[in-house]
Amino acid sequence: MKIFIVGGAGYIGSHMVKLAFLKGYDVITIDNLSTGHRDAVKYGKFEECDILDKEKLKKLFDKYTPELVIHFAAFSIVSESMNEPYKYYNNNVLGTLNLLKVMIDNNCKKIIFSSTAAVFGNPEYLPIDEKHIKRPINSYGKSKLMIEEILTDFEKAYGLRYVILRYFNACGHDKDGELIEKHNPETHLIPLIMQVVNGKREKIDIYGTNYNTEDGTCIRDYIHVEDLCEAHLKSIFYLNNMKNKSTDFNLGNSKGFSVLKVIETIKNVTNINFKVKESKSREGDPSILIASNKKAKEILDFVPKYDSIESIIKTVVNCKN
Repeated sequence: MKIFIVGGAGYIGSHMVKLAFLKGYDVITIDNLSTGHRDAVKYGKFEECDILDKEKLKKLFDKYTPELVIHFAAFSIVSESMNEPYKYYNNNVLGTLNLLKVMIDNNCKKIIFSSTAAVFGNPEYLPIDEKHIKRPINSYGKSKLMIEEILTDFEKAYGLRYVILRYFNACGHDKDGELIEKHNPETHLIPLIMQVVNGKREKIDIYGTNYNTEDGTCIRDYIHVEDLCEAHLKSIFYLNNMKNKSTDFNLGNSKGFSVLKVIETIKNVTNINFKVKESKSREGDPSILIASNKKAKEILDFVPKYDSIESIIKTVVNCKN
């Protein structure tokens, strides 16, 4: 089966490229390398292309005729989305519209879409299931929700079938040490702390200590990148069964850990103390985000292998890359 992995040079995308290739899929990575890394694409074929370039997308679909698309490509920094909303709506929404139009024109009608917990905004109850009201509080989350709604319209009008996967906090490293998390700039908590541990950063900032949580810091549901990729693989099987309807899944561990808990765990695992600084909270950050993965377990048979913050952090600490 021939698959386009759009945004496959990024953190999660590159892990998915590896897994899909090793499972026997004919994988073609499409990425504009604006935030991805060419050296992260270690398997399959690679084509440099921006999803805003509809004409080049058309040529690539003509060249390869993929049967399914996994769509990771997006800008995803919450704070930046609040300062530069045009950038987010243009790339995330318009770029996806381009991709979907070319897919339909080429009779490629299966897509797995990377969404986010940010579509929910501040939770009204926990854990957050798929039926929770979607009221995003930042432009990034709004752009992803727009795409979710576009997908439902495309299904009705054009017969597009989709699986929406909403990530909570993706983290961890490839167990083989081939792939690591290396955003530029880095904004994710665990790799930022590891930069401090490794002497590449002076301190770790805690953005907000007055949230309505036990220790005053944000609580997030951390999910290992390899577990996320396994969920994508199961979603391919799901879409290949034509009896299955388009649907959505929240992907997390259904456990929450505060910023301070993550910091404490890394100190314990590494046996290294480091400087921590309290800073003001950032606009657009909900206090608590914890997923219910009940639906994914029941329908996809999705069970995270890395089910503790310690097991996730050890894959980062033990990585020699």
